[in-house]
Order: sequence, then structure tokens, then C-alpha cells
Amino acid sequence: MTSIRQLRYFVEIADCGGFTAAAERLYIAQSALSRQIRDLEQHLGTALFERTARQPRLTPAGLAFLERARPLLADLHKAEQLAQQVGQGLRGSLRISHSSTVPLTGTLLQRLGRYVRDNLGISLDIAQQSSEAQLSDIAEGRLDLGLLRLPVLRQHQDVQLLPLFNEPLLLAVADSHPLARADAVSLEDLRDERFVSIPHRQRGGLSYLAAGLCMEAGFFPQAAQVVSRKTTQLQLIQAGFGVALLPACMADIAAPSVRFVALREPCHSTVALACRRQPEPMLQQLLQALAGKAFSTSDDCPEPLEGHGTQLP
Repeated sequence: MTSIRQLRYFVEIADCGGFTAAAERLYIAQSALSRQIRDLEQHLGTALFERTARQPRLTPAGLAFLERARPLLADLHKAEQLAQQVGQGLRGSLRISHSSTVPLTGTLLQRLGRYVRDNLGISLDIAQQSSEAQLSDIAEGRLDLGLLRLPVLRQHQDVQLLPLFNEPLLLAVADSHPLARADAVSLEDLRDERFVSIPHRQRGGLSYLAAGLCMEAGFFPQAAQVVSRKTTQLQLIQAGFGVALLPACMADIAAPSVRFVALREPCHSTVALACRRQPEPMLQQLLQALAGKAFSTSDDCPEPLEGHGTQLP
């Protein structure tokens, strides 16, 4: 089989116009260079050069071989560069998913944008998925990074969760709701309200957290006639079907007719990054860009994003 070394030596001789000049440029002995070309010709079963007194000339077979050898070496060089860039985290594609209650707004969106501008060789494929689907896809290699809300009920051994920031929970109501003009409400005030988001027994996330807070206040949230665990709950609230406890960032994508009222109790929700343990350099750089600092193990806790609450204790 023709070796890459033989291809390079052959093209170098053709470019230099002789064995001596090629050997000097390649920093090898001329005898070693001649032996490699002789082995190549024996493998091909035909002469590539006409050895003359002055300088070797390409045979018709040599000219045909050179025509294909040049692009082969050029493609190999590009492949080597690509592999190096991907290995160094400079080029490639990352698959990202985010929960419906982690909208890409504010500082989170700004940091994603800065990462893309600083890494022109990297593309991002972003979709929206539930927390459980994100964890499964990461564990099975279909997803690189997830943005979700804690808690999650299903753990995967090969997936790590990296807390990113806390943000306050607010009561979301239609502007026609009696509580819409209140400065603040307590959880106890919501005992008789209908919630458009009710937890599933096998799913964690925001609805699970909200139900837990209500239970601490002495009641389980009553379900509205129409419920949803997705961003459509904003439309359900706007239409007057019920209320929900939502993170402050949801106000960025809510209609003006949805009011957000502060809670008297200190209630917070945690956004976390999910990825496989020991992420590749390209993903490592994205994690650093989102967190605002370098981190690589599940023991590290990133700094919070500005304007989105406080760091975890």
C-alpha cells in the first residue's frame, strides 16, 4: 500500500525538480528518498520518473499520479487541521437543549452569543426538551449540554449536574386576577387558587418544586381545568385558567397581560447545567462561558449569572 510518506516525498521531488533539492528540503538523506520512491514504483508496477543525467522528469504515469496525489495530500492536511481544532475545542458542533422554564434570555443569551462570536468554528444546535429527556439523551450520546431546573427525579451515572444560578419564584396571574395588584402575596394566600401546572409523579422540575413549597405551606395545589408543564402555561394564565409559581426570567417572554407578583416567603429555583462527566474541550469551553469561570468537576459550583439571583450555599 502506498504510504503517506511516499506521497509526500513524490510530490516534493516533483515540486523541487530533483531528488537533491527535495532531500534538502525534507531534511533526509538522498539515498533514503530514492529508496522510498523506488519502493513506490515497485508497488505501482510502473516508473514515475525518467532518470536523466540532468534531472528526473515525470513519466506519463508520474504526471497522472501527481494530479491525484496533490489533492489527496491537501485533503489530508485539512483533515489534520480539523482534528487538531476539534481536539482543542476550536471547531465542531454542539447539541444543546433547554427546559421550557429556562428561556434563553438575559445574561444566559448574552453569554451564548459571546461564545459563538468568540468561536467562529463552532456551531450550536439548540432545541427544547423536558429535563428527563435531556438527561436520557446526554447519557446516550444524543445531546451534549442540557439547561434544566432542579430537582430532577432520575439520575444517570454518566451525567453530572452543575448548579448554575438561583432565581426567585414569583406568582404569575392574569392582569384581571384579584391578586394582580398586590405588592406581595404569601403561599397561604394561594390555598384556594387553581394551578395550571401540576407535578407528574415521575418528573421533577419546576412544577415539582412549586408543589413542594405549597405542601410546606400546608396544602397541595389544586389543578385548573387546563394544565400544562410547558411554556403554554403562560397562555393559560393569560386566559384566566389559573395561576402558577414561575421563575423571574419567565417575565421576559410573558405577554403584558400576565402579572408577576412577589412572594413574601423566600422561594428560589435553581437552574443547572447537565453534561457527561469529563466533557471534551469544546464543551468545556462552553461550560466556562456560561458559568463565567473555569470548572471541570461536579464538585465545582459556577458563579451565578448577574441579575439572576444568588449563588448556591
